[in-house]
Amino acid sequence: MAGEGEDSKKGFRLFGILDVQTPCAREAVLQGAGGSVVTGLLHFLATSRVRRSFDVGFAGFMLTTLASWWYCRFNRAQLRVQQRLVQDGLKNKVAFEGTSWDPETQTPPRP
Repeated sequence: MAGEGEDSKKGFRLFGILDVQTPCAREAVLQGAGGSVVTGLLHFLATSRVRRSFDVGFAGFMLTTLASWWYCRFNRAQLRVQQRLVQDGLKNKVAFEGTSWDPETQTPPRP
């Protein structure tokens, strides 16, 4: 379907002006916003210092965003490596099927 390809490359707009198309960026920003609210609110409830709570909330946003973005990118890279291995294995199976190099027809060497 033609519509699916266009949606996957669309991306999202951050703050209404910045068009972000990097994979995992949307989820990372949303999780960072949640981390910001949680850390800032918990620090405010513990200390009642507004300015410091804002700073802690901003640090929570940065750390949560970077950590979730890194985790998502790492998992995507692992998935791509696994997909490449499976594709290479399928190509080899098709290429060597029925030949003397077919691993399914060869008997393992005896010790």
